[in-house]
Amino acid sequence: MGTIVDFKRPDGKACSGYYAEPEKGGKSPGIVVIQEWWGLNDQIKGVADRMAQAGYRVLVPDLYRGKVALEAKEAEAAVMGFCMGGALTILSSVSVKEADAAVCWYGVPPLEYVDAKAIKIPILGHFATEDVAFPRSQVEGLESKLKQANVKYQFYWYNAKHAFANENNKDPNSFIAYNADAARLAWQRTMEFLKKNNSGTDA
Repeated sequence: MGTIVDFKRPDGKACSGYYAEPEKGGKSPGIVVIQEWWGLNDQIKGVADRMAQAGYRVLVPDLYRGKVALEAKEAEAAVMGFCMGGALTILSSVSVKEADAAVCWYGVPPLEYVDAKAIKIPILGHFATEDVAFPRSQVEGLESKLKQANVKYQFYWYNAKHAFANENNKDPNSFIAYNADAARLAWQRTMEFLKKNNSGTDA
């Protein structure tokens, strides 16, 4: 289980977030996980705990400053985000030079903000065929920019709805729905990708 910590942003301002680390602690590679639009809730803390159990130090910055929506440090080696956080992960791959890799889960930023030529790290993307929040055409627009800039990337498509890896999405009739099989496969691919591309690992 992790804990809430305070840290300084690059601009010197104070921020807080959820931090989890494996038993071996400080020398493990780091990952920044960016929340969905729900905020720093128990589900995203669970993602951090899961990554810590897999051997990573994990920080989830509290983007909402303690608020949680109920309705619709050093050597950060990877960035991973979900939904809104997935879109922010793509933008981070453009501007965060310290990152070694990025994992985007069903989120795409406005394409005019993606300077693909500035991306120097590999990107893994998980997208849903039935996603109404981020339709296939939007993902294909991103893919086209990455391809033109010779970015090393791999996008996977899943027969699922938006936010398919969030186990709290229990209503199959909603536009967001958990899909256990898709989530399991996406997590397997994520762990393999991070092991291969995250500096400080044994890969």
